[in-house]
Amino acid sequence: MVQTLRGGVIGAGVFGGYHAAQYARLPGVTLSAVYDTHPERAAKVGMPLGGRAFSDLAAFFEAVDVVTVASPATFHAGQALAAIAAGKPVYVEKPIGISVAEAERLRVAAEAKGLVIACGHQERVTFQAMGLLDVPEQPLRLEALRHGPPSERSRDVSAILDLMIHDLDLALAISAADPVTAEAEGGRGEGGVWDRVRAEVSFDSAFTATFDVSRLAPERKRTMRIVYPSGEVEIDFMARTFRNTTPFALNPDYADTPAARDPLGASVAGFLAAVRGEAPRPVVTAAEAIAALDLAVAVEQALEDAG
Repeated sequence: MVQTLRGGVIGAGVFGGYHAAQYARLPGVTLSAVYDTHPERAAKVGMPLGGRAFSDLAAFFEAVDVVTVASPATFHAGQALAAIAAGKPVYVEKPIGISVAEAERLRVAAEAKGLVIACGHQERVTFQAMGLLDVPEQPLRLEALRHGPPSERSRDVSAILDLMIHDLDLALAISAADPVTAEAEGGRGEGGVWDRVRAEVSFDSAFTATFDVSRLAPERKRTMRIVYPSGEVEIDFMARTFRNTTPFALNPDYADTPAARDPLGASVAGFLAAVRGEAPRPVVTAAEAIAALDLAVAVEQALEDAG
């Protein structure tokens, strides 16, 4: 009989609530505990779903078998490292850390203990549902735009680590080339944080990619154009549609697939399958998450150098 895993969530904000709901509904796992430094927040998220609230991290780890870290980004690596030290496989919301050095410490610690780390770059699930991760050609150009209105969420990091990192990860996922240069320009918002950024990344091939993100836009807009030698794909993520002039058979009904309807659920399920040994890896590994973080940090540095 398969063991029912006890799931625990660190962070009782909006994303913590999303992850708690996944542990409460997915097969083979229950929501056991929610940790937050404000116990009333942990109780508000956990108790309606059958989980207990904790404000003591050591006691929280004793109550769970697997952990999701959904706290503010500046705490991700430290809290995930604590979970690994406690012997718990961990799913870390993106970004995996705010520095490559701390993320590498996390990866090495997990590898030493033989524990699974997954990272929440859930756009990979959507790309897989579309068929873009199986395209046999290398891309020549990518143009990504991701705009949204002002929000209090993720104000502890720049728009690069909050928004652009999704598209940086997708660029890395569809290309076998390595990034070599990054140029960027942008504007700061409230508190001096970079809220509007445009970057161009060149790879050690013919591939170049541009990324345009804003947390100061009047409305949400998310598009991407990928140019291949044989054609191009234009995606409207808000409408959940795409135009394809390549010869490759992408799935026009991808939005109706279970994975695309709930990419977070598919990503968490992939993590649990890897923990159980039913899958060789989670949807996004620590190494892949670190690669996206490394490129995000390079864009931030280019932005600072330009400013």
